[in-house]
Amino acid sequence: MGLPVSAQRENLRVITDGNWEEILTGEWMIEFFAPWCPACQQLQPVWNEIAELAEDLGINIAKVDVTEQPGLSGRFIITALPTIYQMNMMSALFKLSMFIRQCHNYLTEQVGIPVWGSYVIFALATLFSGLALGLVLVFIADFVFPSRRFSSPAYYQKKHVEQARLLHQFEEEQEADGEEEEEDEDGKNEEWQREGAAENTVRKRTVVAGEEKDT
Repeated sequence: MGLPVSAQRENLRVITDGNWEEILTGEWMIEFFAPWCPACQQLQPVWNEIAELAEDLGINIAKVDVTEQPGLSGRFIITALPTIYQMNMMSALFKLSMFIRQCHNYLTEQVGIPVWGSYVIFALATLFSGLALGLVLVFIADFVFPSRRFSSPAYYQKKHVEQARLLHQFEEEQEADGEEEEEDEDGKNEEWQREGAAENTVRKRTVVAGEEKDT
């Protein structure tokens, strides 16, 4: 047996521009509809049944007529009908937006900062807060989930072995280069000795030939 109409009306809240801030507290499911929408008309009986279970589910069931509350449809960026919002994380975002709006009004109206100055302040605050949050997340991730590749003893042992191998290879190459240089020097010395001997032989022949002519 269904609940009386009065009970259904109490469970199914109607949200307007005057009481919409109520949805920022607690768990809410809100239907945005229009009376002329066929899909909304088909959903309405089901939505009423859900409203009957609101107390058992521990949530608040509500509806918004976008034809009567165009401000709310713009505030929630309604682009299709029907649209259902589950206000849990959304309420936190709306609270944050309201806080930012209050800060903006305070800076422009009480402090006297120009509107563009307030935008610049919020832009810089967003930038620095994002950088700080990113650094914190990186440090947390590195602390909680350190890289196994760079933290394991096997990696460092492998790294030392690789360094020792490279050092040994470098020393061998240096020794090979030194031997090649010694061989080149020895070859050059032999060539110089051969050239010197050949020059001496030519000189001796020249001297001998000159003596024979004199005799």
